[in-house]
Amino acid sequence: MAPIEKDPLLLLRQSIASGGAIIPTASDDPTATEVPLSQATHLTFSSPTRVSLPIDTQTRFASNETPMDLRSIYFAYLKREVAIPEYNTSASKLNDELGTKGQVRKLAFVERLDLITWLEGASEESEYIKPLASDKDGSASASAVALASKGSSAPATGATLGRSGKGTLDPRLAVIYNSERKMGDRNTVLRGIKPTDFSHVRKLAAPLMSKKPGQATTSSTSISNNPSLASHQKPRRPDPIILLSPSASSLLRMSNIKSFLEGGQYVPPDSLAASSSTSASMLHINRLLKGIDPNRPMRFILVEGPEQFKPEYWSRVVAVFTTGQSWQFKNYKWSNPNELFRHVPGIYVGWRGDRPPESIRAWGHRVMNVGIDQWKESVVSTADTSRWRDREIVESIWDAIETNMRNKGWRRDQAPSSI
Repeated sequence: MAPIEKDPLLLLRQSIASGGAIIPTASDDPTATEVPLSQATHLTFSSPTRVSLPIDTQTRFASNETPMDLRSIYFAYLKREVAIPEYNTSASKLNDELGTKGQVRKLAFVERLDLITWLEGASEESEYIKPLASDKDGSASASAVALASKGSSAPATGATLGRSGKGTLDPRLAVIYNSERKMGDRNTVLRGIKPTDFSHVRKLAAPLMSKKPGQATTSSTSISNNPSLASHQKPRRPDPIILLSPSASSLLRMSNIKSFLEGGQYVPPDSLAASSSTSASMLHINRLLKGIDPNRPMRFILVEGPEQFKPEYWSRVVAVFTTGQSWQFKNYKWSNPNELFRHVPGIYVGWRGDRPPESIRAWGHRVMNVGIDQWKESVVSTADTSRWRDREIVESIWDAIETNMRNKGWRRDQAPSSI
């Protein structure tokens, strides 16, 4: 395997973090000039080291168990701010330009969000990125322990010299370092320096780790019958999803929903304070739900429509914001509002004192009806003290979402398989 510093995903993440240039080129020369992505054969990184990698290099990011190439990953990051339909259209256009030179693979909206979140450093883990293979640190530590156990007094060289950075180590320091007790790592402490072959365990674990739907019952039964295996299974809890109304008349849109649900204050969707927050087609917010997981916040994904949903995503929908217009549900799994709100709670946010639409009243108690104070156009500051009731409304909305999630089977380490 290539060294960690040559890993395409880590290079891309480090370049983004440092603000370094990422340039598509038609040569493996790191000093080559930039060319259009359809003509590029390599991708040149300027940070943390200037290096050029083939653009068709396979990465550790896997979609449907298939590794994604560097070109597809880089293209997804370039189009991170655009909506899914525009992203798909741009990918198809680039594939036409590439012809036989390669193809850009498209990511589902959850996969793209997970990738961008990891690349920008907002998350340290991703269910789609395979971990790096083990390096040789264990062997080096094992050799150090063996040397220490023999009481060697030879001058310190190699790894010992690494403490001084460069040059020759002072002989007096070498004597001190050779007298130190080498601790080693957990592999050398538990198993000694003799390598142990555990390849047979992989074959035994393969039936238990299968992700095929038809084998789900068999796998869960096998794990439950073996407590030692069950104790080590730590499934990653999926992120719950909240659907917003795409209607222009909605008081809550992608531009101001984060300030409302996270900050507890309403600002109009077309105001400067809202437009400066985000213009993305999807985003995520964090909220601590003590009744489900009191130790870590849950990450919620917010989108305006289910166009890119897979069937299993519907089991993760925990709320639907609506304005009462039934056309919003045209592409939903349940297009009939009465059927929809038997599975997912609805939330209507209007002005305090205004009469809600007839459709909201007709849908009954399954749609939560809340009113917020009218926005004062004369207010300039976003920290308006007259908006103190907003937080009370936000807390009542979160209480309703948390109660429904608990009833549906959301737990600290798992989500419901259906709703």
